[in-house]
Amino acid sequence: MNDSTAATLSAFRETGAYLNGHFRLTSGLHSPEYLQCAKVLQYPEHAASFGQQIRAALSQLSVDVVCAPAMGGLIIGHEVARAFGVRFIFTERDGEGNMTLRRGFAINPGEKVLIVEDVITTGGSTREVVELLKAAGAEVLAAASIIDRSAGRADVGVPRIALATLEVTAYEPASCPLCAQGLPVVKPGSRPT
Repeated sequence: MNDSTAATLSAFRETGAYLNGHFRLTSGLHSPEYLQCAKVLQYPEHAASFGQQIRAALSQLSVDVVCAPAMGGLIIGHEVARAFGVRFIFTERDGEGNMTLRRGFAINPGEKVLIVEDVITTGGSTREVVELLKAAGAEVLAAASIIDRSAGRADVGVPRIALATLEVTAYEPASCPLCAQGLPVVKPGSRPT
């Protein structure tokens, strides 16, 4: 475990944001571990620190806009934008579940965008934001997250970094040993099941 991962996980543990149990992830997979970023990001000092760390890790980039998918990416995306001194926008899902820019947010063709998430498991939401912004004419430079649960395997279509990269066990629901034990599954994230 590198220093960045250790320091990040320490903040999660001290705030009760590193959970153990039986969880249904946004991806639909089940896991015995869950990192509830909202619990650590409720403390402005942690949010600001994570934002500054992401900025430092990507100091070589010249960013015009930071964009995050709602809900999970909102606080950390805003803090990264603050650290870069640039505009912050976010995407959200419409009534059919498609990622979209709303609330008057727009991308100007050629704008250089950094996408920021709280946690990446499969990279699906980030990949959707990359595709949406590229279709709008943006130059998507990279993606960043506080936590990478994929052990670096998630492909989002652009280079990416994470403050902590983990290999967290995840199971398909049909082969989940926690389900086989009869343990109730919890969906702690921001999106309903």
